[in-house]
Amino acid sequence: MPNIDLYVDEENTDLRLDVFLAENTPLSRSAIQKLISDEKVFLNGSLPTKKVKTQLGDHVCFSYEEKTLTNILPEDIPLDVVYEDEDLIVINKPKDMVVHPAVGNESGTLVNALLYHCKELSDVNGYYRPGIVHRIDKDTSGLLVCAKNNKTHALLSEQLKDKTCFRRYYAIVNGVIQNDEGEIDAPIGRSEKNRQIMAVTPKNSRNALTLFHVLERYDDSTLLDVELKTGRTHQIRVHMQFIHHSVVNDRKYGGKYIDETGQFLHAYYLSFVHPSTGERMEFKVDMPEYMKTYIREKGGKYLGQSL
Repeated sequence: MPNIDLYVDEENTDLRLDVFLAENTPLSRSAIQKLISDEKVFLNGSLPTKKVKTQLGDHVCFSYEEKTLTNILPEDIPLDVVYEDEDLIVINKPKDMVVHPAVGNESGTLVNALLYHCKELSDVNGYYRPGIVHRIDKDTSGLLVCAKNNKTHALLSEQLKDKTCFRRYYAIVNGVIQNDEGEIDAPIGRSEKNRQIMAVTPKNSRNALTLFHVLERYDDSTLLDVELKTGRTHQIRVHMQFIHHSVVNDRKYGGKYIDETGQFLHAYYLSFVHPSTGERMEFKVDMPEYMKTYIREKGGKYLGQSL
């Protein structure tokens, strides 16, 4: 009988409990609601209602009989390790790699690779997400930090909540943006029309803030430096769609499709305070070659900051 043991992180605060569990476990929302009704779900040691909202650090646990995922196994998958010590590891994730297992993606994930590479990982986010503090999409490449113990995990999560962990992305978006910089302050929640995607909506949503700066303009697209001030699911992609400048190659959110290279979104910069040393750490990785190729074909000159 699989056991689910989760702690609510910054990305998942202020969600209805059933929505949070449906998005972070292999179970459907209706299955979650039945488990809550059957008093099999515990929130901070007590029986909750399905309408209760999650708060940072909430502990949710339950067991269920349906076996939708097999055991998560270590796999010898090469990792681009940018930095590593006894507390944490910083990875430059390639596009096409899923961060953690889910139904339909039970192997080949970053978690499978981490289980092989690391002797220990935090278990704050449960069995299926060991070490995972924050995520980036399958088709997004770039930096993310993973925790090897629960203390490190908690302190990194606190920085995400307090906005002292800084994340920047390169994004190539459709259309020519005239303003040199901009701010998108619009709440993001599950789309009412399509529950598989996110949208800017006032209903069951959370505040989301994205800043961007234009690096270069082309005939039909724009290269941006994007900074996340909050960490909502698909935030950059949703916000760019909202201002009618979807990320190039992002078919889910309306981006002009060019080829199979994946969406033109890359997490190139990550900065946080090391939980053990108190030192401010900064990491940068190069822009992926497929984005550089696109820029060269457009006659552009900006190919990323020198590392």
